[in-house]
Amino acid sequence: MPSPVQRAAHWAIRGYQLSLSGLIGRQCRHLPSCSDYTDEAIQRHGFWAGGWMGFSRICRCGPFGTHGIDLVPETLPEGSAWYKPWAYGRWRGVNAPPITCDSVEPDGG
Repeated sequence: MPSPVQRAAHWAIRGYQLSLSGLIGRQCRHLPSCSDYTDEAIQRHGFWAGGWMGFSRICRCGPFGTHGIDLVPETLPEGSAWYKPWAYGRWRGVNAPPITCDSVEPDGG
């Protein structure tokens, strides 16, 4: 069950998505969008760690930043701690799933 802080963050992000995001245009270079990523990170890892993950993602989403599929990590990064908040974020690159090709099956005969 989300804490009151996590719920407040969720509703603040949702408010942004329903108001300002529509006015300034949806120009995120990633999937999922930065606001969806931040919301999921906060719900999964808590306000402190998830907030820093979202902040680092927003910093990467710019004209010269990263792009593509970038998923919230399942676990916290190694070496991260509450007193080293910068260690929660991924400041370069994306967390894309590995590319697999399941459509080609080997011929058995």
